[in-house]
Amino acid sequence: MASSQDARMPLLDHLRELRKRVVRASVAIVLASGVGWYFYNPIITKLALPVCDLKAAQKSGATHCGSLYINGVLGPLNLQIKVALLAGVIMAAPVWLFQLWAFIAPGLHRKEKRNSVLFLVSATPFFVAGATLGYLILPVAIKVLFGFTPNALSNLVKFDDYLDFVMRIILLFGLAFELPIFLVTFNLIGFLRGHTILKPWRIWVFSIVLFTAAFTPTADPFTMMLLALPLILLYFMAGGIALLVDKRRDKRMSTLETESASIDAPSPISE
Repeated sequence: MASSQDARMPLLDHLRELRKRVVRASVAIVLASGVGWYFYNPIITKLALPVCDLKAAQKSGATHCGSLYINGVLGPLNLQIKVALLAGVIMAAPVWLFQLWAFIAPGLHRKEKRNSVLFLVSATPFFVAGATLGYLILPVAIKVLFGFTPNALSNLVKFDDYLDFVMRIILLFGLAFELPIFLVTFNLIGFLRGHTILKPWRIWVFSIVLFTAAFTPTADPFTMMLLALPLILLYFMAGGIALLVDKRRDKRMSTLETESASIDAPSPISE
């Protein structure tokens, strides 16, 4: 167990630690943004698929692709910078998620740090799952949104606004899928019990639905539920895992207390 002196850090040391973690995360994002810059064309052709086949348009030499357009002299450069940065944030997610947890970890005991390995191992797959779901839902979302365009009017979409919208949705739902990882990890380190997680389940469900309603790219209930249901399921799964962990932990503690009580008190030495 960590000593009380090890657990305490002066405010200045906390700020230095925070600066170190922010710098490392920023460097990772910048390096990943360089990769995003290099693969800029494959990225935009993939992300533009819900609206138009940009790759086919480029091969055919077409001057336009569906309703997408770029405006201004600096428009193409701004678009590439924006896509590279957002792609860097998404691709560097394992690094900055690790830095986030590493900033919290110094306050944990040695055993709690071992349990927190679950966070580091599971954070990336869950982030990828959320980002993938965000991308898969885009064609439905965009189709519904375009359906509100009045008849006899064309809907021209600025390409950088469209890609900014798409990549923010991907990043947003990647982060949303980290919810169960945080809950289970906090339970393993003894910060939250399963009962504490599941008792306000109505508030959690309402908050998840409210979150998806606020940030879902469409206003239709079908798309909102398609995004909210996986998050609700993951929440209850995290609560169930936490209850099992609590049950095993309580049983172990009860056994230790029983064994401790069964030890005879020391008898005085007779003179």
